[in-house]
Amino acid sequence: MSGRVSAEPQPFVFPHRHLLGIEGLSRDDIALLLDLAESYIALNRRAEKKLDVLRGRTLINMFFESSTRTRTSFELAGKRLGADVINMSTSSSSIKKGETLIDTALTLNAMQPDVLVVRHPDSGAVRLLSNHVECAIINGGDGSHEHPTQALLDALVIRRHRGRLAGLLIAICGDIMHSRVARSNIHLLTIMGARVRLVAPPTLLPAAIERMGVEVHHDMHRGLADADIVMMLRLQTERMQGSFVPSAREYFHFYGLTYEKLAVAKPDALIMHPGPMNRGVEIDSVVADDITRSVILEQVELGVAVRQACLEVLARNLPGIGHNR
Repeated sequence: MSGRVSAEPQPFVFPHRHLLGIEGLSRDDIALLLDLAESYIALNRRAEKKLDVLRGRTLINMFFESSTRTRTSFELAGKRLGADVINMSTSSSSIKKGETLIDTALTLNAMQPDVLVVRHPDSGAVRLLSNHVECAIINGGDGSHEHPTQALLDALVIRRHRGRLAGLLIAICGDIMHSRVARSNIHLLTIMGARVRLVAPPTLLPAAIERMGVEVHHDMHRGLADADIVMMLRLQTERMQGSFVPSAREYFHFYGLTYEKLAVAKPDALIMHPGPMNRGVEIDSVVADDITRSVILEQVELGVAVRQACLEVLARNLPGIGHNR
């Protein structure tokens, strides 16, 4: 199969060389990515999933942090678009031997990849890399800064269930302080006209977070009141220096999602979590597994479609690939 049936021509070309974050994207940029991802969902549910959109192109997944969902999702997305996909293991790379990030960028540049997906524990590392390579770069998550493709897939799930993003009340609950997912979602949802509410203990909220155009609550019952979407976040214990919560048990008591807390949200409020979940800490298992409310597995599925869309729009700007679909 050489390609899928073309949708209507896109009204404009994605005007960015890289996808480093949601901040800096326009409403039209986001809508283009979501619309294109939508066209991939049906394709991914068919027996024959391969296209040649990226045939002859090389995608390198370079993850300095372990990841199953994001790395596998990008690998599937690249292979289904016909790219040659390479997964680099940083545990055995020269980085561990003292090579600097810029040295790595120059080494990768010499290999002439077309797209580089990077996850790094330090905020800003992906942008630094982008200044020293000639290929397109997608941020697969950098420190506590941004995780743009996660926010896009979250938005796609919400839009498919609710038909829109504008005007919805979305409660993001938990470890806001250390969450790149929260930051990317705040940017995206506010750009698209949603009302964002953050619910967390004071120790897990960044200073002056209200400047991002969000409401802040420290009580779940107030924070979830009339919410259309309840998005739970994982406790990022690996990023915590010191004690931010007294104990996992106490955290669950006050901030873990249960049916009792969920009762104040809209009766059809959707339950989301970027994964991996700490059951009994951020969310009760019976709530997480509620097939009538939880869209957590759908988030995983649609992640592939979103990453295909991101790869395609960046590939359009590569020399020699044009705009053919």
